[in-house]
Amino acid sequence: MKKILLIEDNYDIRHNTAEILELSNYKVLVAENGKIGVEMAMEYKPDLIICDIMMPVLDGYGVLHAVHKNESIKNTPFIFLTAKTERSDFRKGMELGADDFVTKPFSGTELLNAVDSRLNKIGQLKKELSNGSEVFNHLMTVSEDKNALQSLTDNRNINVYKKKQVVYTQGNHPNRLYYIIKGKVKTFKRNEDGKELVTELFSPGDFLGYIALMEETIYKDTAEALEETELAIIPKEEFEELLNNNKEVSKKFMSLLAKKISAKENQLLGLAYNSLRKKVAEALILLQKKYKLDIEDEFAIDISRESLATIAGTATESLIRTLSDFRNEKLIDIRDGSIIIVNQKKLQLLVN
Repeated sequence: MKKILLIEDNYDIRHNTAEILELSNYKVLVAENGKIGVEMAMEYKPDLIICDIMMPVLDGYGVLHAVHKNESIKNTPFIFLTAKTERSDFRKGMELGADDFVTKPFSGTELLNAVDSRLNKIGQLKKELSNGSEVFNHLMTVSEDKNALQSLTDNRNINVYKKKQVVYTQGNHPNRLYYIIKGKVKTFKRNEDGKELVTELFSPGDFLGYIALMEETIYKDTAEALEETELAIIPKEEFEELLNNNKEVSKKFMSLLAKKISAKENQLLGLAYNSLRKKVAEALILLQKKYKLDIEDEFAIDISRESLATIAGTATESLIRTLSDFRNEKLIDIRDGSIIIVNQKKLQLLVN
């Protein structure tokens, strides 16, 4: 039975809300103010916290802050229960890391839908992370040889792709492996509504499209050049022959898969738990780590706000607003559409 901690100072609302949750087969713990709520959260480790904002002793924002500072409960899904409907209140709550809002007065259906949605999402996340960790732990026992792929990348035909030119398309069958010599590539998926989700970023020295080849299946996403890009082309047959017959090549690609699983774990956790500001800061730092070639040079990235929003896992409007805040705080600058990181240390503090 899932445990839900309900923090609400109004007796009638607390009693009625607890009754609705109990009738839906949840075990409900109740607290009449924020201080008691935080203490109960640390003691009982609930699966979900529902918390009012305006309370004596410690308000809901303080509760959320305290929860995120405690290692044992910081990843607990958090829903604000509030009569406040001003946009600034929602923005503040989401920036602090709240997962959802239920606005008073609410129906039992609205409450239960929000609760079920949060618990289902965290359940699926834990399942994916568990499965990924098992594969990752197994693959990390395999060693890596930096020279193992020399025969794959030397003396290959080179294809040049212009900015926004598609390298391969989701749903197609692979017939080659790509190695990035110059430029930048992104992979992305589109849902039924046409909304784009960036799945990964690639830079010189990266291999592209090997998962579909190793799985002997179709591409799960689309690859597109972010700028003029040069790719070495390795035919499918040669890659498969080396993979099957060359131990070092096989080890190398298993190691690449292991690293990809680890990165996806961190990405899923960030999308699920990070505040809006932290998500955007993390996306910028990720781009810097991926694409900054000279440590002495100022880092600038020319990327559409829609693409950056999908990397950060937030709405484009929220991303633009946060970039504006970062600019006002002199963490970044924006020149001719490009984003320039001007205070990496402070931006890194947001990530950590």
